[in-house]
Amino acid sequence: MGTVCPSCITTVGAVSDLHPLLVPLARLVGTWRGTGHGVYAAITPFDYTDEWTFTDVGKPFLAFAERTWIDGQARHVETGYLRPSGPGRVELVVALPTGHAELAHGTVRPDGEALVMELDAPVASSESAKPVDRLVRRFRVEGDSLTYELDMQAVGRELQPHLRAALTRRT
Repeated sequence: MGTVCPSCITTVGAVSDLHPLLVPLARLVGTWRGTGHGVYAAITPFDYTDEWTFTDVGKPFLAFAERTWIDGQARHVETGYLRPSGPGRVELVVALPTGHAELAHGTVRPDGEALVMELDAPVASSESAKPVDRLVRRFRVEGDSLTYELDMQAVGRELQPHLRAALTRRT
C-alpha cells in the first residue's frame, strides 16, 4: 500500500523483515517526538511534548507506546497494539493507566506520498475513571513527519477536538 520511506527501511532493517501484513504500516516503525496542544471544554488549554514509539516484534502487529510531558514533568502514557485487520483496515488496542481501554477500528490508506490512518473507538471506563465514551484518532505520516489528532467525547460532552501534535522521526 504505497511506497515505504527510506528512513523506515533503515529503522526496520528491510521491509522484507516485516510480517507481510505489516508492510503497509512500515513507515510508522520507529520513535517520533514533537510538540502538541490540548484543549477540551472546562479545562485550560495546554502544550506538551509527545513521543510515540512503534515497534516491530516479528508478529502481525506493531506494539506502541506513547508518553507525554508538560514542562519536563511526565503526564500521560498509553500502550497497545496496531493490528492490520484486512485490506485497508486496522485495529488499535490501547490500555491507559487512567482506567480506560480502547478498541478502535478504522482505515489505513495512501494519500499521495503520505500514509493516513483514521480510527474510531468506544471506550470502556473502569469504575473509578472519569467517563470517556468515544475517541477518534487520525494519523498522517509523510516522510519523517507524523501528525496526530484526537477527538474525544467525555464527561457528558459531544465529540470535540482534544489533542493535536506534530512529530518528527527520531529513529
